[in-house]
Amino acid sequence: MGAISEFIRHHYRHFNSAALVDAADAYAGLVDAGGAMLVTLAGAMSTAELGLSLAEMIRRGKVHAICCTGANLEEDLFNLVAHEQYLRIPGYRDLTAAEEESLAARGLNRVTDTCIPEEEAMRRVAGIVLQEWRAADRTGRRRFPHDFLYRALRSGAFASDYQIDPSESWLVAACEADLPLFVPGWEDSTLGNTYAAHCIDGTVKHTGTVRSGIEYMIDFVKWYEAVSREAPVGFFQIGGGIAGDFPICAVPLLEQDLGRRDVRKWGYFCQISDSTTSYGSYSGAVPNEKITWGKLSAATPRFVIESDATIVAPLIFARVLDW
Repeated sequence: MGAISEFIRHHYRHFNSAALVDAADAYAGLVDAGGAMLVTLAGAMSTAELGLSLAEMIRRGKVHAICCTGANLEEDLFNLVAHEQYLRIPGYRDLTAAEEESLAARGLNRVTDTCIPEEEAMRRVAGIVLQEWRAADRTGRRRFPHDFLYRALRSGAFASDYQIDPSESWLVAACEADLPLFVPGWEDSTLGNTYAAHCIDGTVKHTGTVRSGIEYMIDFVKWYEAVSREAPVGFFQIGGGIAGDFPICAVPLLEQDLGRRDVRKWGYFCQISDSTTSYGSYSGAVPNEKITWGKLSAATPRFVIESDATIVAPLIFARVLDW
């Protein structure tokens, strides 16, 4: 084991820290035995630069698909091309409304302690991706949201703008591996809003040039059915929301809606969340609840780590990578 893994093994013995070790060990055991792992990304994990560890997880074959929000898809790219223009504000809790307006006037969009620069990040990326949208629009070629970013990265359109080592970008690693990505609710993102605006003003003629969430679901179910037929598939959920709720439904969809037999349940489940167990909360629901919905079984290894994902996820990845 590497130094980080040894530290975790020695010091993390109880409560949430013990759950971290157990979840990491089970994650490593699943993929080392030939299983596949889906990682879901909610919140602002890309702005938190999770790519520093997630990119290596992808390169080392420890992640086999990702389901993420539109924000996480694009914000890794924003950081890749505009990192030097980002602004960190450690004392963000003390900002007044007037100071927030001052940030807005400077084109700085705040995510907790980190401000994303509007022009250098969002508009720069949108300008390049617009060319991909328009080219597809002219030819009638429909693609998923992530496919447009993959195409732009592979064309070298962003290469001259890189402001971090591209090896630290999870999207670059995913693109290089042609990793399956699923981005439900993509329209709830900066680029999704931009695409809608271009459809409204007529720059893009056909709203269906970007493929839909229903098509993502169909694609994901096909992926799960094919992969799970050969090996167990794990579910590693960071945060809550649509990134996790969307793919977990694949099993009951296959069993209950399509009437498939012998559908393999998820072979592992772990959620990192700071949403405490509460009434009616999906993000705060204990994994056992998913058994009643046909998503997990009583035999599925289940873990919940109630903590900050920006702290926990890199530690789990370090353990899986033997760092």
